[in-house]
Amino acid sequence: MKRKPFAYLFAVVCLGVFLHSHAVAEKNEKASPAEADEKLTLVQAAMCEGIKDYNPYNEAVVFSRTIGKVSCFTSFDPVPEKMFIYQNWFHRDRLSTKIKLFLQPPRWSTFSSIQLREADKGPWRVEVTDQGGNLLHILRFSITD
Repeated sequence: MKRKPFAYLFAVVCLGVFLHSHAVAEKNEKASPAEADEKLTLVQAAMCEGIKDYNPYNEAVVFSRTIGKVSCFTSFDPVPEKMFIYQNWFHRDRLSTKIKLFLQPPRWSTFSSIQLREADKGPWRVEVTDQGGNLLHILRFSITD
């Protein structure tokens, strides 16, 4: 007779644990597709003379060496988690520099710059890649006298 209340209580506890774990699993299944849909998205990329008020200044595809430097601006929305990107600068198809830039949620803009020298004349490109090496965008430009 003493075993029946214990068995009943045991069954209720087991049912409660089962229902709770099922509810948690169902909640996670519903949350996962929404999180999976949110991925790093590049919304703007530009080559420019510099950055003013957090925006690219004097965007162009041809720059005079006499301006002293050129910048690559990128903006991302959304940024799902703290991560980094690379801006890989190529001069005449040879890697000149690889710059690691950090991003913060929920959206983030960043840039890198290079100082211009006489030897930098000619065709350039910047490949923007994510932390896994996936190509996000290519910007092409030239440096002249």
